[in-house]
This record gives sequence, C-alpha cells and structure tokens, in this order.
Amino acid sequence: MAFPELHPSLLRALAARNYTEPTPVQQAVLRPEAAGRDLLVSAQTGSGKTAAYGLTLGEELLGEEPRFGRPKQPLALVVAPTRELALQVQKELAWLLGEAGGRIISCVGGMDIRREQRALGAGAHIVVGTPGRLADHLNQGHLDLSVIRAVVLDEADEMLDFGFREELELLMNATPPERRTMMFSATLPKSILGLARLYQRDALRMALSRENEPHADIEYRAFLIGPRDMEHAVVNSLRYFDAHGALVFCATREAVRHLHANLRERGFSAVALSGELKQFERTTALQALRDGRARVCVATDVAARGLDMPELGLVIHADLPQNKEALLHRSGRTGRAGRKGLSLIIVPAQHRGAGERLLASAKIKAVWTTAPSADAIRARDEENLVREIVAMADAPADDDLAAARVLLAERSAEQLAAVLVRIRRELLPAPEVLEDPATFKKQAPKKKSYGPKKTYGAKRPRIDRGKKRDEPARPKNKKR
Repeated sequence: MAFPELHPSLLRALAARNYTEPTPVQQAVLRPEAAGRDLLVSAQTGSGKTAAYGLTLGEELLGEEPRFGRPKQPLALVVAPTRELALQVQKELAWLLGEAGGRIISCVGGMDIRREQRALGAGAHIVVGTPGRLADHLNQGHLDLSVIRAVVLDEADEMLDFGFREELELLMNATPPERRTMMFSATLPKSILGLARLYQRDALRMALSRENEPHADIEYRAFLIGPRDMEHAVVNSLRYFDAHGALVFCATREAVRHLHANLRERGFSAVALSGELKQFERTTALQALRDGRARVCVATDVAARGLDMPELGLVIHADLPQNKEALLHRSGRTGRAGRKGLSLIIVPAQHRGAGERLLASAKIKAVWTTAPSADAIRARDEENLVREIVAMADAPADDDLAAARVLLAERSAEQLAAVLVRIRRELLPAPEVLEDPATFKKQAPKKKSYGPKKTYGAKRPRIDRGKKRDEPARPKNKKR
C-alpha cells in the first residue's frame, strides 16, 4: 500500500530514502479521520512512529504553503525521555522536513547550553529535546512556546517513569490551549491516561501494539543454568549465536561493571552503559556501537532507555527482569523494523519457578533448554570457519597468490589450511564449560526453631555475660 496524498516535499523526501509503503502506525495517523485531532497512540519501539508524527507535523505546519517560512518562534515541540532518542528524532525530522526548508534543532542534557541558546535565538520551526533541558531554557527565557501549534510526547510512559511529570506540566502549560497534542507510548498505563485527560481534547486512541503482549518477531528461549554459571552462560550465548549486535541486561551497576570486565578479558568487543557514566563516556560507548567497533553492550534497564541499535539481533537477560513490563521492554529492543530477533532469559535452576511465573505473566511461550555447551560452540565454529575461509578464497590478490606458491613449495596444502584454521580460531573467545543444572538439588527448607531445646536433669553450662563473642577469655591475675 502506497503513502496517501501528502505534501509534495514530504513525498520527495520519502522517495529519496526509498520509502514506498507506510508502516501500520504511519498508515493509522495519516488516515483522514485523524487529521487535525489529538492522538493517543500505543506503538512498539521500531514501528516507524518518528516518521509517523514527522509526516503529521509536516502536513499540519505546511498546509498549502510550498515551503516553511523564515524560522522564528518554534511552531512544534517534540519531547523525548533521553538524550539519544531526542537526537535520533531531530536527525530523522531533519531529512523528512528538510525538502521544505524546515529547521529542526535539539535541546538535550549533556550538550553546550550556550550553543542551544544561540540556536533558539536564530529561530526554529521545530524544537526537539528532553524535559529537563527544555524546562531550563523555558525558565531562562530562551524558549518561547507562545505560538506552538503541535506538541508530541514521544515515549511518554518512560518520561513519567523517569520522574519528569513536573517538567512536562511546566512545558505543556506554557503552550497555547488550542494546540494539537500527540502522545506516543509503548504502553498506556493509568498515569499516561491521566496525562491525556489533562492535556488532550477528544483524543483519537490508536492501539497499534497490544499492551503487554510479546512481539511477534521475537523468539524467546529460557536457558536453565547452574547457580554459579550466569557469566559463563552469557559468554557461550554470545559465542554460539554470534549476532551482529547484542544487548545484555544486568540488574545493578556493579553487575554491569563485573560482566563487562569479564567479557573484555575474554576478547569480546564490548561496552558498558550504566547511570554512573559521564556524558562523554556514554557518547564514546554509543559511537563504538554505531560504527561497529563494539558488538556487545552491557547495560542496566535505565541506562538502555532510548538506546538505538538498529542491527540489534540478540537480547540477553543476564539477571531476571523485575516484572513482565521490564521483560517486554528489554526484549523489544530487538525484532525491529521487520527483522527477526532473539531474546534469551538466563534462569538459575533455583529460580526456575520465578522464571516460569514471569514468562506466564507476560504471556510468553519460551523454549526451555540449557545454554550452548562448549562442544556445540566448537562444532558451529568449524562450520563458520570453513564458510568464511572459502569465501575469502574467491578473489585472492596477486601478491597473496605469490606468497601462497612459496608456502606450497615448503608445506602441503593440508598443513597450510590447518594453520589458517588455527589462526582464525585463536581470534575467537574460548567457550566455557557449564555445570549441568540437572545436578543441582534444592535444599529442603529449614524447620522453624522456637528457642533452645530444653534439657532435663543435665547441668546447664555457665555463661559469662561479660565476655564478648569471638573474644578469648581474659586470664586471671595471680596473687603475688
């Protein structure tokens, strides 16, 4: 299905990026009955919602005009929960509305606030930012929201989770009451519905993702492991599935630090994200993921919010999520834009019951099995190495062929091939030997104790009330 009739500049921008068909969320917001109305949309991450509201903003702000006029006070405001998501939105809106001369600027924490102030002073058609930084500019008089015609709250549920209600209320109250308000959220809890009742008028509700339902493009597997094998199971999972990008979730910052250090020690190209990182360190880690220098990211739930990894093929829950919402949000980082994804839940044998209850509450049918063994990884390595080396031999360079003839004069082809296999294999992290979880036995619960057992007829030992625990008795002074 082709895009509906849109502003010519928007159609040119879409054609330049080879976008020929709208995604379901884009198709929904562009329906005639949605035109000009407030929208309350639940859509999964990676569903194309940024382009969806970008097209809607373009239609709203351009109208019958061929291009945007000279930028003055912003006409639209887009609020996102994290710096990374805001910058991603600003980048996407820039190419989508750039054909019509739209000027989109970002205002986010961690960036030079004076540069943002100069950009706001020069004028903009759309401002994209995080709640805290936008509120700072508003309080300092650098952000004028008096002529705003449309507001978009992207991932509104996460903004409330982060405690940005006060900043959101400040921003919304500074905009004209007749503005158009569009709220996009992965889920629609009561807090979001309350916010919608407060700031929207007769909103059209669109449920494009079933709330708290598993993503259809994600395969779930639960790996049962021994009580001390979590890190080994993560290592073997990364080795066996060898995804282009992998995201590993831990429950605490300390767990992130420890697992990241172990993965780096074993030869994985990994970065860590946690709340204790400075903005420069976080930016460096994210850039390593984007340009392919790192293929594994170890993170906490909060640190991974707004993280954009388009090629992410694997999510590993090293620690069990706290609830079904966390499980679905974590897993939703993969299986995006029509790609298939894999979500692995690492479950220690003593916590199998908790794992089963978590999956049942999220309505997920996971395949229960054990983590990949070292033998399974070596077998897959052999297949991959053969395929890789054969592909490398398709078009050898002339100088490489000359060196090969010299080597063949000294050794057999079989010997040289074996050396090549060994060299390639040594570049791979070694797999770990895992404990068989079937051998783990649950300890029987201890019986309740109701005080010391009474003895009859036996002499009770004398207790020195003055002596401290683990302190030797003081020797008595002898008379001189």
